[in-house]
Parts: sequence; structure tokens; C-alpha cells
Amino acid sequence: MKALSSPYDKKTNSVTQMMLWVVGATLPGVFALVYFFGIGVIANIMIACTTALATESLILRLRQRPVAPILWDGSAFVTAWLLALALPPLLPWWMTVLGTAFAIVFAKHVYGGLGNNIFNPAMVGYVLLLISFPLEMTTWLPPQELAANPVGVADTISIIFSGQASNAATVDMLKQGVDGYTMATPLDHIKTQLAQGYRLPEAESAPIIEGLSGVGWQWVNLTFLLGGLALILKKVIGWQIPLSVLLGMGIVSLPLFFANSDQYLFPMFHGFAGATMLGAFFIATDPVTASTTPKGRWIFGLGIGAITILIRTFGGYPDAIAFAVLLMNMAVPMIDYYTKTRTYGHANKAKELR
Repeated sequence: MKALSSPYDKKTNSVTQMMLWVVGATLPGVFALVYFFGIGVIANIMIACTTALATESLILRLRQRPVAPILWDGSAFVTAWLLALALPPLLPWWMTVLGTAFAIVFAKHVYGGLGNNIFNPAMVGYVLLLISFPLEMTTWLPPQELAANPVGVADTISIIFSGQASNAATVDMLKQGVDGYTMATPLDHIKTQLAQGYRLPEAESAPIIEGLSGVGWQWVNLTFLLGGLALILKKVIGWQIPLSVLLGMGIVSLPLFFANSDQYLFPMFHGFAGATMLGAFFIATDPVTASTTPKGRWIFGLGIGAITILIRTFGGYPDAIAFAVLLMNMAVPMIDYYTKTRTYGHANKAKELR
């Protein structure tokens, strides 16, 4: 067996390179989101990234830290990028600014900056907006092919910055589907229908439900899955956390489905609906806030998957990736403490001292 002498001759990724790979791997998902839900996705990205860079620059100056080297690591940019991908495409611009600034200031720099934060900044910003503005944060347009009033570029910009389209149409009007009723995301639609006493097969007969999960959403999740697999192949992220997140979702959702298929969704639906793949491959794998031990990564991912299904099924929110990630972020110190690898020979030395 060969062992390299120190320093080990192994090329490692810099923080900037890793951040660029993360952004690049999301591009297929970005294209899918734009195709199905409009150019508002790009507007959210531009607003969030600009806000993140400006906020980080201001905080670094207040902390008397060098601005350019820290901005160049790309962490603030990636935080904003991931947050923007989770936001509805017609969210008012000032909400995007608020959520992004809060993520950078209170979830990152209050703890000392990159490497010291215990919570995923993007999810902190998302949860702040979701709790504060639940209506706006759950106002997704129907996929373009099902929209009664497709939204153009000019109307998208007008709605984001003024609240209504150029022809005075409101967001509520634009949410109408081709059959005349207000559309929602597949998870939100299913939860609403079940709460009203419908059986799952009846809820799944809606036009928005199709294929693995729903129109548009299955392709969005498939593209994020492909991007995540590319990150694993490039060794930017490990495979343990994404796999354990998906396993955790399956372990909880499958028995529920077999117990009552009229009330509980099949695991495949959960896997390709909402922010599942974005959360499993791009959010949960954050190297700063995730568990760092081999066993701990499995526990961390399984916990995220299980909590996601429990909140989706029994909680008040249709999607729950953000809550699940933040709850498991809190548990990381304890998980790492009880799963840390013992030093080689530790057990033998302990026996000798007895």
C-alpha cells in the first residue's frame, strides 16, 4: 500500500472553485424553472445576488475586514443564488432584498462569517420570508402551458416592482389556470384538497398533476438531480447526505402510503415535487452547516428527509425542506460529538490503563 508523504500530493478545490461548480450545476434547473414559470426566476436571481454582494461589502467594511478577497470566495453569491431559486417568480422585489440581506447579516456574519455559521443562510432567509409573508411566498404561477394569462417579460418586471402588470392585471388574475380556477404548486394543491375532504385519487385528477409529480415540477427536480450527480462525480459534494435525505423521505412516506393510499402520497411523488432535489443536493450538503463525520452525515440526511415528510403530511406547510434543514442544523453539534471517529489505537491505550 502506498502512502503519500506530507503534504499530500492531492489537488483540492478552492472555495471559489467549489462555489462556481455549485452555481454551474444548478443551471439546468434554472433553465427548467424559467421555461415553466417565466423570466421572474432570472429577476429574482439578479436582485438577490446584487443584494448579497452589496450587503456583504457593507458588513465587511463595518467589521474592518478586507472586502475583495472575501467577496471573491463566492459564498455570499451562492447563498443568494440558492435562495432566489426557492422564491416564487413574481415575489415583490423588496421581499427578495429583505430575505437576502437577513441571510447575509444574521445567518452568516453575526456568527463570524463563512465557516462559523451554524444555520444554512439561504434557508434562514427563506424561512423568514415564508413565516412573515406566507401568501406571497406560496403564490406560484401555473406552468406556462396551463396558464390562462401567460406572463411576458415586461409584465413580469412590472409585477415584481409595482405589483401589477402593464394592463393592470394583478397577480391573482395571472394565477388563473386554463380551466378558470386558481392554480397552486402540486404539493399545495394536494394538501388543500385533502384538507377539504377529498381523497388522494380525486386530488390527483387536477390538470397540474402529471407524471412523477406535477406539470413542470418533475422536470425541475430531474434537472436539479442531474446537476447534483455532476457535483458528486466532481467530488464537490459527497453522496451520503443526498442519498440519506431521499432514503429518509422514503422510509417515512412508504409506510404511510401502504397504510392509507387515499390520504398519503407515494414516495416517488415526494421525490420529484417541490424543492426536494434542490434541497437534497444543494442545500443539505452545505459543508459549513452539515455534519462532518461519516456516520453523522447519514443521521443528518435521514433526519432532514424524515422531518420533511412529517411536515408535508401533518404540518401546515406544503413543502418543508427549509424547516427540516434548519432543525437538523441545530442538531449537528450533538451528532458530530457522538459520531466522531476515534483516534487509531485509542481503544487499546484505554485497555492498557485499566
